[in-house]
Amino acid sequence: MKSSTEKIFTHPLGIMAAAAGATFLWGSAFPIIKLSYEELGIGKEHLYEQILFAGYRFTLAALLILLFMKLMGRSIAYQPGTLIGVGKIGLFQTLLQYLLFYYGMSGSTGVQGSIIAGTTSFFQILVAHYMYASDRITTRKTMGLLVGFGGVVLVGLSKGASTVQFGLPEICLLLAMFFGGLGNVLSKKQSERLDILYMTSYQMLFGGVALTVIGAAGAGLQPFAFIWSSAAMLLYLAVLSSVGFVLWNTVMKYNKVGSISMYLFLIPVFGVFLSAALLNEELHLIVWAALALVVAGIVVVNGGKKKA
Repeated sequence: MKSSTEKIFTHPLGIMAAAAGATFLWGSAFPIIKLSYEELGIGKEHLYEQILFAGYRFTLAALLILLFMKLMGRSIAYQPGTLIGVGKIGLFQTLLQYLLFYYGMSGSTGVQGSIIAGTTSFFQILVAHYMYASDRITTRKTMGLLVGFGGVVLVGLSKGASTVQFGLPEICLLLAMFFGGLGNVLSKKQSERLDILYMTSYQMLFGGVALTVIGAAGAGLQPFAFIWSSAAMLLYLAVLSSVGFVLWNTVMKYNKVGSISMYLFLIPVFGVFLSAALLNEELHLIVWAALALVVAGIVVVNGGKKKA
């Protein structure tokens, strides 16, 4: 018999609400990170400061989830035998993903980062192909992957150049999305035996502390001059991480990877328009074309799943 949580997160409306909520939160991270960099004076060359800020965010996010668990009267003690499983998720979903993501965002626009984020869906499908026999790559998926990556190539043109400019920041963002997709699939596998809140909080704590240590090694533990606005943005980023990952990991737990990957197209949709609204970034024609290709690719990949 299904639990109440499983009933909610397997119902079409529950899946839609959870997935849309998570992707909206993740999409809003792109402009907020850019604004945080401006507030704290973090430039493209300040690599350790970028890593340290990411460490603050995810350590705080983990502590918020643990506080929530404590308020619910649930144990937050480490569960023996979970270190390797949770550690793997923390390595890929938090440490490696955001180590690359924060550097990539420092040299890219919010709009570009948002569009590249759409590739997470493709990477999830590629990883699921090797981890789940029922999620093999098909001709439809291959076509969708080619269309979607065409949109990623066009991102370089959004800088206003006549030729494609796809540099190190964009490559780092792509790698970040790969590690994010891998982490998502690993979290689904571990959620079969671990509580979602426990798994999410401890993987974030592992990744967040590691990021903080790496950043502090080069920038010191507190190189920033926080004011109320930058502190509020850090808190928002921590909240969106904790809530977003809990929602996404829960919906991943109760559904097949392929059946919900299509919702990840909402990340570039939300990210592009929120970046345009908050950062005053121009939405010229090449951006619309790139966004359309990424969304089309994800829809093509997932279009046959309900019928199957």
